[in-house]
Amino acid sequence: MTPPQIHLIRHGETEWSVSGRHTGRTDLPLVAQGELRARQLGERLREIQFSQVFTSPLRRARQTCEGVGISPPAVIEPDLAEWDYGDYEGLRSAEILHERPGWNLFRDGCPRGETPGQVADRADRLLARLRALEGRIAVFSHGHFGRVLAVRWIGLPVTAAQRFVLGTASLSILGHEHGNPAEPVISLWNVDLTGNLIGPIH
Repeated sequence: MTPPQIHLIRHGETEWSVSGRHTGRTDLPLVAQGELRARQLGERLREIQFSQVFTSPLRRARQTCEGVGISPPAVIEPDLAEWDYGDYEGLRSAEILHERPGWNLFRDGCPRGETPGQVADRADRLLARLRALEGRIAVFSHGHFGRVLAVRWIGLPVTAAQRFVLGTASLSILGHEHGNPAEPVISLWNVDLTGNLIGPIH
């Protein structure tokens, strides 16, 4: 059995990602630039033969997946949804830090939202299913959850995700050294294939 290669795609820009507001379960659409970058990304990814495609149920991820236009048809995967920010939904980091100095999402989580442990459990549950597959797998997800997915893939704690930035409409690849399932690696990280610079991370 050939171990899977996971192509992790973060969704394109939304109004809140551009303005730096934490967007968890708020179901925003892509802005025009986000739609354009999804189509540009698709021009590169359509050259790849994927065995399966999965997307977060949230609209911004589904729209990105549709704009990229790869096959086979995508399957909605609830575990790919973004971190639930609870009371911090819609707030900017500066606003949260003003009220709670020293706050760190990956260490502290969010009141009435998900804890780091809960997000790690969700990522681990999803990765266990993905590891049982073969071939190139495309997954369309979100900034903070995508970062957790990556660090859990290589066995690091959730707090390590604060060291990994992930831009909109970016591609990352989770693979294996020498094709060995016992040696998971991050083969590619936060690459923009649309010809744009990766901007600030929100």
